[in-house]
Amino acid sequence: MFLAASPAMCAPATGGSVFVEDLTWTELRARIAAGATTLLVPIGGTEQNGAHMALGKHNVRARSLAEKIARSLGNALVAPVIAYTPEGTIEPPTGHMRFAGTISIPVATFEELLEATSRSFKSSGFRDIVLLGDHGGYQSSQTKVAARLNREWKSSTVRVHALPEYYAAASVSYPRVLQGRGFTAAEIGTHAGLADTSLALAIDPKLVRADALPKAYEATSGVYGDARRASSELGASGIDMVVAESVAAIKRATKR
Repeated sequence: MFLAASPAMCAPATGGSVFVEDLTWTELRARIAAGATTLLVPIGGTEQNGAHMALGKHNVRARSLAEKIARSLGNALVAPVIAYTPEGTIEPPTGHMRFAGTISIPVATFEELLEATSRSFKSSGFRDIVLLGDHGGYQSSQTKVAARLNREWKSSTVRVHALPEYYAAASVSYPRVLQGRGFTAAEIGTHAGLADTSLALAIDPKLVRADALPKAYEATSGVYGDARRASSELGASGIDMVVAESVAAIKRATKR
């Protein structure tokens, strides 16, 4: 007699996934017991990135980079991406909120979200909770939450790490390398320019609309830079830099 397989029976094995959301609770418990006691929390943001780049750029980038960092560390897992972040006032709209699709939450709400996330993973048994913020606007909130929880948990072995090196690698180190290759600061840009777009191309080319690349610096369309010479080859070097500098920083921060 033939029995049709149920959806559960057909579900793919998790294999070597480092993503918490791919695991069952017992699989997660076993991973932690086996030494995976570092938890990376990728923080993105849903915001305009010019007419040529998808609104979810930060979310895709944070998840991909967190996976690479976790695999390099060998003892880390990755939390679901936090995609709702402060992006300016809603009424009246300021900053990225002037463009369709951007989502903004209050700073206090964002900090409560980071705190609750950290408390949740502490209860699961993680010893080091690392906040990987892919956007510059909320770096101070990460630092504030980490400091507050570390004061509260000073008698325990659990620590929260706001990792400035992660964001600095993409926003400072990588642009410096690009300038060394002959690109101008104005071209590299600070948002949706050469650096930003190259990273997106290297992570997932589907994030970028090649036929919509701005002809130049166009602040009115949300672009601060010039992405016309962006390439996945340029982005690959930036990805390697972010991963290497983040791994080194996490190892220093979590050394017991």
